[in-house]
Amino acid sequence: MQIIEPRDRALEPWRAGVETRMVVSAQTGAAQLCIFEQWIAPGHGAPTHSHPVEEVLTVRDGEAEMWLDSERRIVSAGQAFIVPAGRLHGFRNSGTTTLHIHAVLASPIFEALPEGASEPTRRWTV
Repeated sequence: MQIIEPRDRALEPWRAGVETRMVVSAQTGAAQLCIFEQWIAPGHGAPTHSHPVEEVLTVRDGEAEMWLDSERRIVSAGQAFIVPAGRLHGFRNSGTTTLHIHAVLASPIFEALPEGASEPTRRWTV
């Protein structure tokens, strides 16, 4: 049995205004999941992208404008957003305080294809 203590894992700069803490991935021995948390400054977020697998984004604190294709919604603390595999989506902190998101991907390796890109970005590989 492996116990993972997320507080022992360092925050990583992800992009401007976004810090990420990887909790579970191929690096920690996961075979089917990637779980991470992000802290996002007001006005910042994730640009439109897609993943080859399903993703669930849960807002822990704050408020986010999230989109799936052309539909946009405000998601508040305690609410979750399910993103089907292959669908274009993204989010931004639409509030005035730090946005805290918990993310789960159905793959042990984070892989995202930014809108308009021809090559995916991969993180937390073995």
